[in-house]
Formats: sequence, structure tokens, C-alpha cells
Amino acid sequence: MTENTDVVVIGGGYAGVMAANRLTQRDDVTVTLVNPRRTFVERVRLHQLVGGSDDAVVDYREVLADGVRLVVDTVTRIDAAGRSVTLASGGTVGYDYLIYAVGSGSTDQRVPGVAEFAYPIATFEESERLRPVVAAASPGAAVTVVGAGPGGIETAAELAEAGRTVTLVCGGVLGPYLHPRGRRSVAKRLAELGVTVLEGPGTEVTAVTRDAVRLGDGRDLPSEVTVWTAGFGVPDLAARSGLSTDALGRLLTDETLTSVDDPRIVAAGDSAAPSDLPLRMSCQAAMPLGARAADTVLSRIAGERPSPLNQVFAGQCISLGRRAGIFQFAHRYDVALWFHIDGRPGARLKELVCRSIVKHLAGEARKPGSYRLHRVSGGAKRRQLLRARHETAPATAGRAA
Repeated sequence: MTENTDVVVIGGGYAGVMAANRLTQRDDVTVTLVNPRRTFVERVRLHQLVGGSDDAVVDYREVLADGVRLVVDTVTRIDAAGRSVTLASGGTVGYDYLIYAVGSGSTDQRVPGVAEFAYPIATFEESERLRPVVAAASPGAAVTVVGAGPGGIETAAELAEAGRTVTLVCGGVLGPYLHPRGRRSVAKRLAELGVTVLEGPGTEVTAVTRDAVRLGDGRDLPSEVTVWTAGFGVPDLAARSGLSTDALGRLLTDETLTSVDDPRIVAAGDSAAPSDLPLRMSCQAAMPLGARAADTVLSRIAGERPSPLNQVFAGQCISLGRRAGIFQFAHRYDVALWFHIDGRPGARLKELVCRSIVKHLAGEARKPGSYRLHRVSGGAKRRQLLRARHETAPATAGRAA
């Protein structure tokens, strides 16, 4: 008689859903997905939720395999020794293997006033809370968006296109990931929408009040609504459970995404730090990581050696309102190229990408094991970085001794 294997996946985002679906390849594997929400959140559309052009949710029946049991709850602790997780509702769920895919959120970076007066939008609940605030603001209200990564750019453009008076505070360079040509394209579109872009030295935010934002150069910007997209944080579940994490709280793993503390725990998505060399936060990384995490578990169940991480990037796509966007192409190792597609074609490409994400998840739900993008080679760059780290570590240790 074949022994059944219980796998618990914590987190129902891009990585968690991909992993859960893929695990259903085996009939002798029982998959439980624990997630605090009843619907799948399209994080790539949260700026649209804020602007009112999309609700940013999809029914789990569209993206989750029928064989996956969905538990709507929050995990408060992982008991690695006892192989179980404790739920906020008071119950526990046992496991043979655990996939840790809790995702990421925003951080206030300890800037005074952010927690009290700014509105983060890294999660569905945060974005949903901001939407009526924006809707209730007076037509000429000053809206300040802090942070010039994709989230900040997309939110600023979305609100400006809706007629809002928007200032985008970069705290440095506009779109740090972008190639200079792509950056100029984005800046041009933001100017067309009437967005005031503040970048360069002195534009870091040092404080937020009820009606203003203070910059490092001493300027106070009037702000009736302050949107916070700067910073990156992950839930502290791993650290609270006594598992090893990096400085930001991501679970430390090897290149097969296996926890350095426990071979029964595998990580995926934004909350994973493979070899303490984490990938850029994105669904472009999360779904392949989810597939790789599932493959690691399936390999262990089969008594096989798991394959290491092999990540490839294509670029970054950013919407600039509903009528324009940009797809910034990149090297496989995630460094931007000069080539990009912008304007209306860029908007269409961005929408195609957003829809294809859901299609990938739904496709894996219908035919587990069909997703293969995580097997496309990302090239030798990561291996070079890992070798360089290993070579310098002994030297550093010797000097310290």
C-alpha cells in the first residue's frame, strides 16, 4: 500500500498557488493551502484597485487545482520538530513537507509618521483601504506617491490619468531598474500625465505628517493623501518559529530552496533567500520559484536528488495608466537592456503579461507539471556570483581570525 504524503503550503499568492497545483501530479500527495483570503489577489493589479479600474482578485476556482484543500486562515507558528503549523483560529495542521510562500509587504523604514499618516499598498487590504480615501479626496487634492519602483510609478500614473494632482517622490533615481532609455520614456509619459517627479539627492522622505511630506533637503510638500510604496518587508513567521532568515526575514535556503535548518521545509517567492542571494521581488520570479519548490518536494518523495535553482528573467513591464506602458527588456540575469517597448504597444503587452500570469496558474491547475519556464536557463551569472561568494568567504574568515 502506497504511503500518503501530506504537504502544507503557506501562502496563496503566485508562488504558493503554482507550488500547490504542481504537487497534485501525484495521487499519493495530499495538498493543503493555507491563506488568509478566500480569493486570489493579483498583486500586479493593486494600483488598478486603488485607481478604480480593476478589483485585483480572481476566484480560486479559476487558478487552484481541484485536489488542493484551501484553508482560509493564518499560520501563526511553524513547529518544525513536530511537523505542524498552528493556525490563528486555534487549530493545527500536520505536514510531511512544508512550502513556505508567505510573500512580502511594505515597510515604513522607521520614517516618522509613515505608520500614522501614509497609506501602503503592498497588500490587497492596504490597497482596499486607500481606494475610498482617494475617491473621497477633493478634486484638486495634493496626492504624494513615495517610492519610484514599479509600484510607485504605476500608482502615480494611474491616479494622474484619473485626474488627480500627483507628485512622485523618488528618494533617488526614477525607476532604478530601468535602462536610461527606458527611464526617459517613463519620465516623458509621467510628464504628459502631469505628474511632478522629484528625484536625485535630497528627495528621500524624512517624515510624514497629516498634510505634508518632508524631504531630506528640508522641503515640506503639501499632501492630502500620501501613498507609500517604498521599502520591502516580509512576514516574520520564519523568525518567530526559530528558523534561520536573512537580514530582512526571508527564509534562508540552499539552491534547491530547502531550508538550511530542515530538509522538510522548502521556500518559494518573495519570502525565500536561496544561498542568501535572493531574487528580485516579482511574480516573474515567484511562479518559477513555486514550481521549483514543488519539484524539490516531489524529488524528495521519489527519493531523487532535487535540481538547483535555474532562474531566468525577461525584463520588467510597467503600466503607465490604461493607455500607455513600457516593457523593459533585460539580460537573462536581470540587468536591463537598451531595448524597450513603450506607449500603447507597451500597455497592450503589460495587459497581456497580466492575463498570462493567471493563465499559467490555471494551466498548471488543469494539467499539473505542464509549467516549464523554471527550467529555462538563466545563464552562468548566478553560478559566478555564488562561486565568488564562496571564494571570498574563507579569506574573510581568515582575516577575522
